[in-house]
Amino acid sequence: MSWGTELWDQFDNLEKHTQWGIDFLERYAKFVKERLEIEQNYAKQLRNLVKKYCPKRSKDEEPRFTSCLSFYSILNELNDYAGQREIVAEEMGHKVYGELMRYSQDLKGERKHHLQEGRKAQQYLDQCWKQMDNSKRKFERECKEAEKSQMTYERLDNDINATKSEVEKAKAQYYLRTHTADESKNEYAAQLQNFNAEQWKHFNNAIPHIFKNLQDMDQRRTVKLGETYRSFAEAERRVIPIISKCLEGMVSAAKAVDDRRDSGIVVESFKSGFEPPGDFPFEDFSQNLSRTGSDGTISNTPKGERDRDGPPGSRPDPKHAMSKTKNKLWLFGKKPKAPSLEDFSHLPPEQRRKRLQQRIDELSKELQKEMDQRDALNKMKDVYEKNPQMGDPSSLQPKISETICNMEKLRSEIHKNETWLSEVEGKQSSRGDRRHSADNHHHTPQGRESPEGSYTDDTSQEHHTPHHRSNPPQPGQPISDPHEFDDEFDDDDPLPVIGHCKALYSFDGKGQNEGTLVMAEDEVLYIIEEDKGDGWTRARKQSGEEGYVPTSYVEITLEKNSKGAVTYI
Repeated sequence: MSWGTELWDQFDNLEKHTQWGIDFLERYAKFVKERLEIEQNYAKQLRNLVKKYCPKRSKDEEPRFTSCLSFYSILNELNDYAGQREIVAEEMGHKVYGELMRYSQDLKGERKHHLQEGRKAQQYLDQCWKQMDNSKRKFERECKEAEKSQMTYERLDNDINATKSEVEKAKAQYYLRTHTADESKNEYAAQLQNFNAEQWKHFNNAIPHIFKNLQDMDQRRTVKLGETYRSFAEAERRVIPIISKCLEGMVSAAKAVDDRRDSGIVVESFKSGFEPPGDFPFEDFSQNLSRTGSDGTISNTPKGERDRDGPPGSRPDPKHAMSKTKNKLWLFGKKPKAPSLEDFSHLPPEQRRKRLQQRIDELSKELQKEMDQRDALNKMKDVYEKNPQMGDPSSLQPKISETICNMEKLRSEIHKNETWLSEVEGKQSSRGDRRHSADNHHHTPQGRESPEGSYTDDTSQEHHTPHHRSNPPQPGQPISDPHEFDDEFDDDDPLPVIGHCKALYSFDGKGQNEGTLVMAEDEVLYIIEEDKGDGWTRARKQSGEEGYVPTSYVEITLEKNSKGAVTYI
């Protein structure tokens, strides 16, 4: 159905309709713009959310639990999902909104051109009509004037009193007016014929052509709207497969959560390698009491024995000993911190072994890189030697030397860490043997034990825990062989830290056997070997100096150990 034939007289309405069509197109473009802004804001908020909950720690510090790894996988999938929302916004902005705005400008220009042509055609027709109307009015006036002159001539011609000259004059005037009327009639007829021809052209050619162009423009606008509706939906549908993969990735991450594996990681991360603590030894505080066979009264202790037993105030208070023992059990309390050392000796054996193995693996990778670089430099050097125009072989020698030096350093580091690793693997078994030996020392035939947890056959050798720092007891001779300490310290591999202690009294190692350690009152030391029953404990200062100190001079707090988990005072 053509606008030119059906709407030939609706120029104004068609002008309003085409303007409405362009306004509707721009309104839809505004809708698309607001829609893509929603997508952009949504994607931005999703990315900010992912960034907020992504781990900010280094890769080595990231937890290895499957629940955490799955959560991070979900965050990655969500980040990809946000990227797809950005693609949707970009597609809508480029293929829908941008296209609509460009097309709207084209429509405005085309509509303006067609309407101007229509107005020009209408103006030309109006001009033709005015010319025809003017000729018509002129013809009408001339006819009236000719009619008046005719009436005047006839009146004078019939008047006997009129002179001949007056009659002739009236007659001439009548002929003139009649001639002028005839000319006006001919002009009017010509103008009328011209107007009718132009009007036919106007309504049969010009206006139908203009209206057809307007109709084509409006139909193309409608088609463009349909295409952009489809593009609007396609922008969303195009990313659905990738979004589905993101959602499938989230489901796969959820299925990857393994409670047993996470429990195993907890064991692997925190296993110390120590054995659980054994039974607490019985501390007999009635060993200085003697009863008669008849009345069961307590007899006086000989003075010599009292002197050997130490000052009266040195006897331990059972409640005090129990409180110290409770302080030792840090299983659910705060674990004492030890300074970080290069050989990780501040860590429990199992954790130390893992850290050393990890360092060895890292150093091995660095060594392999250096070896690959050396090989590449040697190949380049060979090429330069065969083709001197490509470069100077001697220019590569400093870099090769530097690489070889780095390799030697890395090999030295690997050897050092492997030595520490073998020490850990050997120490775990050797420390178990020492604990077994110490258990044999604890079980004496008489079943006598000192307050420090050391067992002896002679009551005169028993040591009591001092409650006052004024009269510290003197320990017995720890080792008969003066060179035994030296043999133990000849080991280049340091023993791991198994606890810490605080000096209750100052101890001057001078005058004692070699291998003793000088300590000041209240000084904190690291325990590297327990008391084996001889009244001496092996300790290490923060400076790294090692030696033996009297067990009764220190307050000891052991970490996870299998035997002797007693706080000595």
